[in-house]
Amino acid sequence: MKLKVCGLNNRENILQVLECKPDYIGFIFYDKSPRFIGELSADFVKSISLAKKVGVFVNENEGHILDCVSQYELDYVQLHGDESPEFSKRINKVVPVIKAFQVDDTFDFSFPKAYEQNCEFFLFDSKSKNYGGSGKSFNHEKLDEYILNKPVFLSGGLNLNITEDILYLQSLHPNVVALDVNSKFEIAPGVKDEKKIKMLIEKLKK
Repeated sequence: MKLKVCGLNNRENILQVLECKPDYIGFIFYDKSPRFIGELSADFVKSISLAKKVGVFVNENEGHILDCVSQYELDYVQLHGDESPEFSKRINKVVPVIKAFQVDDTFDFSFPKAYEQNCEFFLFDSKSKNYGGSGKSFNHEKLDEYILNKPVFLSGGLNLNITEDILYLQSLHPNVVALDVNSKFEIAPGVKDEKKIKMLIEKLKK
């Protein structure tokens, strides 16, 4: 099981998190988020090589996304809004896309099929008006309705206490290949608790 730590915007904290050796780190380019990348230096982000760099965008225009990909040398783009399959396809031709979907009890798991050929991964997050970062989990039993073969990042209120449940869930749903953690591993918005990150990684290794 791989790990993505998302919503980082503090240079020193990022260096601490990188020492924990996550597989991916996420930078949020959505300016309404309290974890917005803000003034974090593009040169610093470009220098990161210990984890894959993911830029998170919400209903952003294509030109701006591709400019950020170039400026920050992003390895992946996460489309976390209402982007169309066609939009995802265009971005995916330039940089691999992680397409996010907001899940609640009424979510139709046949909906992502339209994106299946237009991204590298799906990400399932809890539905919220602010497009993520709510700290709330969705009912993971809903994943029983997922029948596609696209590998999945699982997000939405993940914390240390439910790790064992997630690992059991992966045994039932092998397409779940990575966890995406954010608000439950924070000291403050954009600043992660590296001790909790280390504890999580140790649990995932067992």
